[in-house]
Amino acid sequence: MYRNPPSNIFHREALLQQLEGHPVWDLLVIGGGATGLGVALDGISRGYKTLLLEQVDYAKGTSSRSTKLVHGGVRYLAQGDVALVREALYERGLLLKNASHLVKNQDFIIPNYEWWGGPFYTIGLKMYDLLAGKLSLGASVHLSKQETVKRLPTIKAEGLKGGVLYHDGQFDDARLAINLAQTAIEQGGTLLNHFEVRGLLKDPKGKIAGVTATDQETGAIYELRAKAVVNATGIFVDGILQMDKPGGKKLVRPSQGVHIVLDKSFLPGDDALMIPKTDDGRVLFAVPWHNRVVVGTTDTPLKEYSQEPQALEEEIEFILRTAGRYLTRAPKRSDALSVFAGLRPLAATEGGGEKTQEISRSHKILVSDAGLITITGGKWTTYRRMGQDTVDKAIALGKLPAAESQTAHLPIHGAQATPDRRNHLYVYGTDQPALLALIAEHSELGEKLDDTLEFLKAEVVWAARHEMARTVEDVLARRVRILFLDAHAAIRVAPEVAALLAQELGYDAAWQQEQVAAFRQVARHYLLESQGVRLKEEV
Repeated sequence: MYRNPPSNIFHREALLQQLEGHPVWDLLVIGGGATGLGVALDGISRGYKTLLLEQVDYAKGTSSRSTKLVHGGVRYLAQGDVALVREALYERGLLLKNASHLVKNQDFIIPNYEWWGGPFYTIGLKMYDLLAGKLSLGASVHLSKQETVKRLPTIKAEGLKGGVLYHDGQFDDARLAINLAQTAIEQGGTLLNHFEVRGLLKDPKGKIAGVTATDQETGAIYELRAKAVVNATGIFVDGILQMDKPGGKKLVRPSQGVHIVLDKSFLPGDDALMIPKTDDGRVLFAVPWHNRVVVGTTDTPLKEYSQEPQALEEEIEFILRTAGRYLTRAPKRSDALSVFAGLRPLAATEGGGEKTQEISRSHKILVSDAGLITITGGKWTTYRRMGQDTVDKAIALGKLPAAESQTAHLPIHGAQATPDRRNHLYVYGTDQPALLALIAEHSELGEKLDDTLEFLKAEVVWAARHEMARTVEDVLARRVRILFLDAHAAIRVAPEVAALLAQELGYDAAWQQEQVAAFRQVARHYLLESQGVRLKEEV
């Protein structure tokens, strides 16, 4: 009834057909997170025939598990990394213009419990304002105790001296990734998720000439040749580097960041809370997000990691304990709606500090002897600049003809100047009228997926038809975001989502059962152990 027409440019068959028409691509990007999408869109903006391959789904890893901030990095300013902060603040301003439906100006308040806190943070944040220049989101100001309590009604008032208000950006990370993929396809690029690179092709001189890759859905194997190949796989860059030079030194030092999602009642206003110094030397944020509150993050070095990292007990306790020191109602394990862990691909340098906090978040571009270009490090806010710098490197190496980047002022799919954030459909931006038209045509799609949630059945169909969603996890983790907002609710709605997807994509009942089972395995990572009894009841 809702089948996706093959003429749709986002239809998988239409994208697969494009593989046949290009014997040699100009630019081939491995990895569909923020970095890879930034590289691909930059290449497309310059007119290069560009192909991006993602082994699972766009933003499957780190890029869907951030603190949901588009920011310069107040902590990096304190560390003296002025260049990184200036670059990030500039990119923050561009993102607010180019993805105005997803990125917004967010007020943050630092509560002060020491007499020196107000002057100290006010002076520091004035420098933050100055570095933003014309793209500033607003001036920071000192708040009295009364003003601080009024704006943060759940903040502990005992011993409070006042607060400092400053501005930064807040966004939906995975939704932005999907919109970037859509933008790249609309600009003429070819992007495929669930398409895994299994090896690298080399010419007779031993130089990188392309990749071998497998369509995860059909098992079909492809040899895809390209003038420039970019390894933008985030935490997994070393895996691709090993394909180029087995036994080579590892490039990435992984660090894990954990977040806990709480009910909005823990921070009922519109302002975010920033705790400037915690036991481990990091800052801790409590940020309003989709009518819930995201609290985090941690910074834990890891030696082993996977596609589904899991929060450690000490990380959970750290977040709950730290938040409890500042909030009148201390959150408990049972309050956690969802818990998610993300891995940072920190690019360590020789002689750098041992603590992950000391490793620069600036990105690094390396070129192997065989000509493989690897981009690592960085953060969501600077994804566009990372893409630009990577393509510039390919040009400097003589792999691509010179052309200017066009992404600084390129609107991202869905960009809408004044979205109505009172309706959760605002994240669709300029797609919202078409989504509502789908509901008008099929009224049953206007029904909620779950009585306790705001999300609609139509969003599942839209995700499959226009946003390249292929699995239940693709929908519930990165298109509709229920897994991150309420993991138990995500488990409840999984069968309904599987049924809607199967009807749209043409799969049978056995596929639906496999999808629900696979999703439940993933969803367990988003639940605290103390909630396991409830999970067993639901499944």
